[in-house]
Amino acid sequence: MNSSAQPSDDAAAPLALNDKRGAELDAIFSAQGLLARAIDGYRPRASQIEMARSVAAAMEASGRAMPEPAMFEAQRRPARKLGPSDKPYAPEEEQPADDIGIATAKTAIDGGENTLIVEAGTGTGKTYAYLVPAMLWGGKVIVSTGTKHLQDQLFQRDIPTVRDALAVPVSVAMLKGRANYLCHYYLERTADNGRLPTRQDTSHLQEIVRFAKITRTGDKAELASVPENSPVWPMVTSTRDNCLGQECPHYKECFVMQARKEAQQADIVVVNHHLFFADVMLRDTGMAELLPMANTIIFDEAHQLPETATLFFGDTLSTTQLLELARDTVAEGLSHARDAADWTKLGAALERAARDVRLAFKEDSVRLSLGQLPDSHPIFESLDTLETHLSALAAALSSHAERAESLQALVRRARELQDLLAGWTTPPTSLERAVVADEDVAREAAKEEPNEMVRWIEVFSHTVQLHETPLSVAPIFAKQRAGVPRAWIFTSATLSVRGDFTHYAAQMGLNARRSMTLPSPFDYPSQGLLYVPRNLPQPSSPQFTDAVFEAALPVIESAGGGAFVLCTTLRAVDRIANRLREVIERRGWDNPLLVQGDASRTELLDRFRAYGNAILVGSQSFWEGVDVRGDALSLVVIDKLPFAPPDDPVLAARLDALTKKGLSPFAVHQLPQAVITLKQGAGRLIRAETDRGVLMICDTRLVDKPYGRRIWQSLPPFKRTRELDVVREFFSDAAKWKTELAE
Repeated sequence: MNSSAQPSDDAAAPLALNDKRGAELDAIFSAQGLLARAIDGYRPRASQIEMARSVAAAMEASGRAMPEPAMFEAQRRPARKLGPSDKPYAPEEEQPADDIGIATAKTAIDGGENTLIVEAGTGTGKTYAYLVPAMLWGGKVIVSTGTKHLQDQLFQRDIPTVRDALAVPVSVAMLKGRANYLCHYYLERTADNGRLPTRQDTSHLQEIVRFAKITRTGDKAELASVPENSPVWPMVTSTRDNCLGQECPHYKECFVMQARKEAQQADIVVVNHHLFFADVMLRDTGMAELLPMANTIIFDEAHQLPETATLFFGDTLSTTQLLELARDTVAEGLSHARDAADWTKLGAALERAARDVRLAFKEDSVRLSLGQLPDSHPIFESLDTLETHLSALAAALSSHAERAESLQALVRRARELQDLLAGWTTPPTSLERAVVADEDVAREAAKEEPNEMVRWIEVFSHTVQLHETPLSVAPIFAKQRAGVPRAWIFTSATLSVRGDFTHYAAQMGLNARRSMTLPSPFDYPSQGLLYVPRNLPQPSSPQFTDAVFEAALPVIESAGGGAFVLCTTLRAVDRIANRLREVIERRGWDNPLLVQGDASRTELLDRFRAYGNAILVGSQSFWEGVDVRGDALSLVVIDKLPFAPPDDPVLAARLDALTKKGLSPFAVHQLPQAVITLKQGAGRLIRAETDRGVLMICDTRLVDKPYGRRIWQSLPPFKRTRELDVVREFFSDAAKWKTELAE
């Protein structure tokens, strides 16, 4: 928003920030400021200060729109440690809300002044840029991150570092979904049962029992010796469906309720996107109490929000939920009302009906829209049968619910599943049929049925999921953001296409007037090289994956390993991994080969860093949230541009909706989304000012197609080449540079 930042094309002028706050931020982020004194290796960065000022300005704008008492409450923060050059912060000198005018402030909020979208390049230091103003002036702050791993990092490392540097006694809490916390009731029930399938499970249960006696939080992340995917965890944690709530005998000691209580009392609460959006529909995460109290909401890794919001703003019914209901009904029925019904028979009938839904599909794995299925498809008959047996089980539970609280909880679960299932026992609508069959008919049907949801089915090896998904999350999210004025900050390294935030803002229903792109401090032209090889077949060719392997092999050899090979399909991962394995063995290379699926993502990355010269082959999960610095990673190979598969039912429906509006689905949705995903993959390469490496993209559309320029201009400004010799020379120079650096 000044020379260091690039505002979007239609961005408004920079928000005005109170002079005192601006000066205070400049002092804190300066070479002699509080951060520099407390953090080893800290250096001022223009982009970081620019972002901090913009975040503070958004907070200030939302504060002006609050009723006056609430505004002063939000600004109240304890005094912080002052250095010799710092002046005390005096709230009483602030310009009162009356002088500005509430009407003017309201207009500012409507114009998006309380919303800030920031694309901050890798190395900007965006975490500190939002945490400093949040701790000083954010009031009650909710910080939402992309993953539980990042949530832990913020809570355990970044927030304590900034809090100590500023010396503000800000209280902090972390809130996760209930499946992350031990449940006393289900732990006791599982331990009393005493029968587990394997010795390993029994050993894990014993460790969890010991852990329960000493833990303060009950967070399973603290017990690293029991793997996160251990089958014991679901037995000793609660779900929204089976939690007994206030009727639980252990309610007073409940770890979930304890975490929520701490979150309500804290100044800053760290959550993750899944938790934030789950609450909008489920009201079961503790966010329902938190959100009304919050003055500032900050979304880090905000590029993930459209997908996460889509997931939670829709409804999903899984055959697994029905199998669990059947299992729990048998257990609780025999325990509390053995003589009341034939629980075993009722449970077995529901289990059989749920499994028959899976047997209605011959495919091992498939995603289909409802409109793709003929009326004669066996799924419809199996769903009718399922509805019959679910109703029978629900009726039996309802008749005897007064015997135990756990039976009442099962009644609630059964009724919720009945409600979800009711939406699936009606055949495809004319619109759902028309979307598949004929564009003109679809347009007419859409006028008659303004239904914004798409029904689709996902088949796995053992289960079926029935989804009802909104075509757009924008109106739902906009409704959630309405009401009490508060600051909304959206930040990530990848939100725009060449500085244009239109696509992201439209997906989330945001006003893009306050959006900015902050450059990375890295010297990309000298640190990196973009290589697009010549003479490769089109990605649709059956020979494409083998051609990618042949082109990548000499580059991997020149790099000496230290390579990520990122593929867009699991089939490509398997093919390239198998061929690499053969070459490594035949040529006697000493490079370890790590392949997605051989171990957990965390374990593979730990090994990759430790080896220093490994080759890792992976797909989507390695495209983002991976930070490998130094010599361990000097080459990222991407097989093709990450356009979403056209057979995705939700994508197909969204593209169809754009076509009906007379828009180009490719230009408006597919291309911008591919650019943002590609930027994430490319962002794995240069993570520090001393990193050097090659980004190899094996998709000639980047050069040959008119839209290719728009894509590569959105990537970091690496030098570009199509010649293998230039790549080899780059690695040779990098080796010399590292040697000189070491000396």
